[in-house]
Amino acid sequence: MKFSKKSSVNASIPTTSMPDIIFMLLIFFMVATVIKQFSGLKVKLPDAEKIRKIEGSKLHVVTIWVDESNQVACDDLNVKKVTELRNIVYQKLVKDPQIIVALKIDRTADMGFVSKVHEELRKANSLKVNYSAVPGGY
Repeated sequence: MKFSKKSSVNASIPTTSMPDIIFMLLIFFMVATVIKQFSGLKVKLPDAEKIRKIEGSKLHVVTIWVDESNQVACDDLNVKKVTELRNIVYQKLVKDPQIIVALKIDRTADMGFVSKVHEELRKANSLKVNYSAVPGGY
């Protein structure tokens, strides 16, 4: 006795709902993405003749802003007292020991206050410090 095939198997993948799935994923990632809005304090950086970029990843950089009215911000945090800066930087150093501190100091900032910032960084054992400047001569 001979058996005959009644039906053939369809091996194709249905793609009719693929655009809907892609559109929903696109909307999800657009809504779930966090955009960093804090860009520090308004600072007029000093001029420098030679500028060298920090090598490596920006993930290992902590930015500290000091403006002309002696306000301090560290990454996304406004620092009320300079003595708080020691604890903030120390906690970041504990999490990532490769951290480099980038100082963005206003050209008209009080150097006595900047010296206090340096002292707090020393107490936090943050010895890798970078000073930000804009290209231009004196």
